[in-house]
Amino acid sequence: MNDMSLSMLFGILAAMLILSAFFSGSETALMSLNRYRLRHLVKLKHSGAIKATTLLQRPDRLLGLILLGNNFVNIFASSIATVIAIKLYANEESSIAIAAGILTIVMLIFSEVTPKTFAAIKPELLAFPAAWIYTPLLKLFYPIVWFVNLFANQLLRIVGVDAQKKRHDTLNKDELKSIISESESLMPARYQKMLMGILDLESATVEDIMTPRNEIFGIDLEMSIEDIITQIKISPHTRLPVYKTSIDRIIGFIHLRKILILINHDDFDKQTLINCLDKPSFIPESTPVHNQMHRFKHEKIRIGLVVDEYGDVQGLVTLDDLLQEIVGELITDDIAVRVQSDGSYLVDANITIRELNRVNQWSLPTEGPKTLNGLIIEFMETIPETGTSIKLHGYPLEIIKRDENTVKLVKFLPKKTNLYRNTK
Repeated sequence: MNDMSLSMLFGILAAMLILSAFFSGSETALMSLNRYRLRHLVKLKHSGAIKATTLLQRPDRLLGLILLGNNFVNIFASSIATVIAIKLYANEESSIAIAAGILTIVMLIFSEVTPKTFAAIKPELLAFPAAWIYTPLLKLFYPIVWFVNLFANQLLRIVGVDAQKKRHDTLNKDELKSIISESESLMPARYQKMLMGILDLESATVEDIMTPRNEIFGIDLEMSIEDIITQIKISPHTRLPVYKTSIDRIIGFIHLRKILILINHDDFDKQTLINCLDKPSFIPESTPVHNQMHRFKHEKIRIGLVVDEYGDVQGLVTLDDLLQEIVGELITDDIAVRVQSDGSYLVDANITIRELNRVNQWSLPTEGPKTLNGLIIEFMETIPETGTSIKLHGYPLEIIKRDENTVKLVKFLPKKTNLYRNTK
């Protein structure tokens, strides 16, 4: 090596620095690949992605090969730098230290930081070509890589890590929700909410989405026939429960399509109405939403009464309610949350906590009361007066409207505001 010219030595040193940059950058690129995008590219028969996936199935072997090559070129570069220093400074001992210092800075900039930063930003640009190079190299140097990994894997087993065990990249529900919430540039907000609704189906029950008992619009057979006809004509719904005195004494459900033709007949009476009734369906309040969707589909029904453990009616749920849990405001004209010009929100207190969290990406507790009204009353331990300001689980709000026994409308203020009094 001492017989080589300086130009040749500098050329070899430059080649070693380029190889070192390749090994460093490709290592970062392969380890930074998005595993889910990689699987998608494999399905599309992308050759580079296929080879990268094969290499990443055994990361211990891949890293062994990369580090074998990287350490070799770095040590060889250090030897070349030492020879150059001796040639330039006539065997002065200080020249070796100077050469080592300069080489460290050069390698740090050109062979480590720059290629690794580039690889972290554009991993596919470097990883896929590198996979073509590493595939034959791994076969060529497999005996050496196997020998190195034999000792490395034994050391890992001492600390409880099995390097040969295949890694399964899976996402839990919360991680998947985080990905969806951060994909604003890839899909419209309404589709984000729809996907969030689908993910929430696993934990939602019919109790979370039902129409409460006190809001059920139905027909009481104890009313006069004239009042019954009026109720049918003004009904905002196509299916109505029919009961005697109390909703707990349900008789059945009537579809307006069946009855509207008959109510104009002179002989229309309560018995005619009863003859048109469909059998009532009862749903336990703890039934998961996704199970109830399957039940509605299997039994070909669209409406049911939600009952508690004692058989008392707690509310009513329809197929539309279940679909709305997924698609939200896409199938309703009601706007429960309205954004104001000052950044505040006017919110209908009858909105469910789950829907409010989904619409605004909040984290109000869903264990306990199901509606915002119920959460406020539980928090305050009373029905607050209009104008009352509180901080509800970290969210400042003001009571805008109430009636005798419920909160009707609230205004959520921006979190930075101090225009509230903390009642707890």
